Amino acid sequence: MSAVLRGALRRLRPPRRGGRPDPLAAAALRPLGGGAGAQGRKETPSPCLGKDRADTVIIGGGCIGVSLAYHLAKAGLKDVVLLEKSELTAGSTWHAAGLTTYFHPGINLKKIHSYSIKLYEKLEEETGQAVGFHQPGSIRIASTPTRVDEFKYQMTRAGWHPTEQYLITPEKVQELFPLLNMDMVLAGLYNPGDGHIDPYSLTMALAAGARKYGAQLNYPVQVTNLRSRSDGTWEVETPLGIIRAKRVVNTAGFWARDIGKMIDLQHPLIPVHHQYVVTSTIPEVKALKTELPVIRDLEGSYYLRQERDGLLFGPYESEEKMKLQDSWVTNGVPPGFGKELFESDLDRIMEHIEAAMEMVPILKKADIVNTIAGPITYSPDILPMVGPHQGVRNYWVAIGFGYGIIHAGGIGKYLSDWILEGEPPFDLIELDPNRYGKWTTTEYTAAKARESYGFNNIVGYPKEERFAGRPTERTSGLYDLLKSQCSMGFHAGWEQPHWFYKPGDETGYKPSFRRTNWFDPVGREYKQVMEKVGVIDLSPFGKFKVKGTDSVKLLDHLFANVVPKVGSTNISHMLTPRGKVYAELTVSQLYPGEFMLVTGSGSELHDLRWIEEKVMRGGYKVGIENMTDEMGVLGVAGPYARQVLQKLTNEDLSEGSFKFLQSRHLKLSDIAVTAIRISYTGELGWELYHRKEDSVALYSAIMEAGQKEGIDNFGTYALNALRLEKGFRAWGAEMNCDTNPLEAGLEYFVKLNKPANFTGKQALKQIKEKGLKRRLVYLALETDNVDPEGNESVWHNGKVVGNTTSGSFSYSAQRSLAFAYVPTELSKVGQKLEVELLGKNYPATIIQEPLVLTEPTRMRLQRKGESPKI
Repeated sequence: MSAVLRGALRRLRPPRRGGRPDPLAAAALRPLGGGAGAQGRKETPSPCLGKDRADTVIIGGGCIGVSLAYHLAKAGLKDVVLLEKSELTAGSTWHAAGLTTYFHPGINLKKIHSYSIKLYEKLEEETGQAVGFHQPGSIRIASTPTRVDEFKYQMTRAGWHPTEQYLITPEKVQELFPLLNMDMVLAGLYNPGDGHIDPYSLTMALAAGARKYGAQLNYPVQVTNLRSRSDGTWEVETPLGIIRAKRVVNTAGFWARDIGKMIDLQHPLIPVHHQYVVTSTIPEVKALKTELPVIRDLEGSYYLRQERDGLLFGPYESEEKMKLQDSWVTNGVPPGFGKELFESDLDRIMEHIEAAMEMVPILKKADIVNTIAGPITYSPDILPMVGPHQGVRNYWVAIGFGYGIIHAGGIGKYLSDWILEGEPPFDLIELDPNRYGKWTTTEYTAAKARESYGFNNIVGYPKEERFAGRPTERTSGLYDLLKSQCSMGFHAGWEQPHWFYKPGDETGYKPSFRRTNWFDPVGREYKQVMEKVGVIDLSPFGKFKVKGTDSVKLLDHLFANVVPKVGSTNISHMLTPRGKVYAELTVSQLYPGEFMLVTGSGSELHDLRWIEEKVMRGGYKVGIENMTDEMGVLGVAGPYARQVLQKLTNEDLSEGSFKFLQSRHLKLSDIAVTAIRISYTGELGWELYHRKEDSVALYSAIMEAGQKEGIDNFGTYALNALRLEKGFRAWGAEMNCDTNPLEAGLEYFVKLNKPANFTGKQALKQIKEKGLKRRLVYLALETDNVDPEGNESVWHNGKVVGNTTSGSFSYSAQRSLAFAYVPTELSKVGQKLEVELLGKNYPATIIQEPLVLTEPTRMRLQRKGESPKI
């Protein structure tokens, strides 16, 4: 450490003892951020209710809650009331560093970021309130070859989005930020328009807009209790009286857990200590004619931006060094905490300070004038929770924001649209609060928050796995038996085999942007299913039982497909009112009026909430039971699947007796199962639903019975390759709330002529009448050591024209396959396109789907005397 920095650290005010918040540091912070509106202006509190009824009560007056109030009121919703226990911006908003960026490593959140920035650009003009918005751009620094690969990977994921992003040379990086040590820079990822905003001024401008459009912002008014009423409305209790509301929205920041506990919900949130440092004036910075772009040094794990004539930089420590405020989880947030800070702890971030001085050498001569250590809220996976909550009617959340400033504008608009229109405006499944469940314990939340904070700047590989907090209590019956034999993946709390080990394999998790250690073993498993018989653990499926006098009527209204007959199964889709694909489920009528519904692991509570809402609104007389945790599922697939299973039962499993898409209760080795003749592999197969405690016995019996046939395990990676060759779509990839079933090629499953007026039917008729603008196509690619996985840019004649949705290597054709959305005029078989992978455009051709016919289709053609393709 330099002598200058040591002197700067000595000049800091001595820390207070005992881990108490530091109100003096809080008082000193307000002028930071460059927001002209933040100084010399004081909000006038409004400690009253003003009314006893409201359409929507928003709990929490940080930037998220105020943004929602602004958007709801601006959209014309009357009776919007926001309640804040202290004052606006108290909690995490007021002390945030205020960074804004178009970049996000995911796909859907790019839209949130983009909307926020566009809103902030015009907010001052709209409201008359200065927001202190600076847009010098930002540069993510690559200082290793792997980072350069990551930037190329991110460029293809950004290419089909409207916002600007460029992979720039070291020379361009130096031109934009001349104070860097260029010995460490290999490339930069540059986003023009990025920057920072004064969080206090931003929130006050949103508040001014909310009031302008008719919302009431009341504070200090603490919510002391929530009571749900039988009609779905809420009583919101405060010391000043009760407000009756149609819905409540929890936007309470790190108080959100306390609000959730009022209605017996344990929101998986935990406060994290985040520190950033501000320097005094630096002559070299002051001499610049234009503001420096924000820098993110990914290897050093910190951000750095200009703060007036000095610099501000904030690190993300490793999971071993970072600090949680876990006492708030067990004991609640201390009464009266609002605009206070924690003691600073520079020793904890010293390696990052040194990394910053190495990258930006002028820091070695800088004096530190302020160190801010404040609470921000983390969810286990670092992403917020946004939307309605399953199991509690008309209770919405927008909580867990580690980056609330950049999310505030977009999330306010997104939630407002959802509340007013009755469906999400676009796919944002990764923020669904229902991705968590009872398995999300406090211990798990803490372990994952540590990991997520420490991993803020790690390389983001495809098929990423993170291992803290695993396994959860939600393991399948086969976990202990299989865990040492395979590489497990994490799916909604479950552990599920991705691929299995054999002698000579390079085992373990080896992430890469190219083909890696699982590539050949997955090919082996693919061959196992195509030529012999394989077994897969499918226990993470979401599984519901629906029965009652109105069950047929309910499902006829819910699904676009017809209701299957007793003993039959079909694939059905729940659509939104606008005709988008909200969910895909397998529906089986087991007995008259009794159904089993099966969905993907990540959709369990997402789908259940939608079904429950339809039941309540329609007054259907049905019971719904979530069987997900009690029921195990084994998939058995391959040409010898029938031969193996027939050894274990007296039931006739022949083609004539047990047809494709039939379901039946039977016993295998004296174990009761519900068998469905279906397989996502597209090969001859069954899914076997059984009591979780019978999983080991059932698996062992099947494996023993299949010895002669050469039976073996296969995992989800091989399953994905098999389904892609068969042309099977996947929810969340080929279809979601951004797509309609017609453009996704799901016409077979949509019965527009059925009598029931299912949700989305009228919208679909209009879509069909107007004609489609794009279609899902099936691509064969000529690549080398890299394969598509989805969300890559599709090119034609030098322009981006679409995007892939999923992809894999085809082990039968020995080339890559992908689904992609392209304009209808480019959707014909034989059309030549290109797919961008790691900075290179690879030739792609639209081919007739499927590449490999399904087993039922092959059998049907054989019976007709035709020769099917495999």
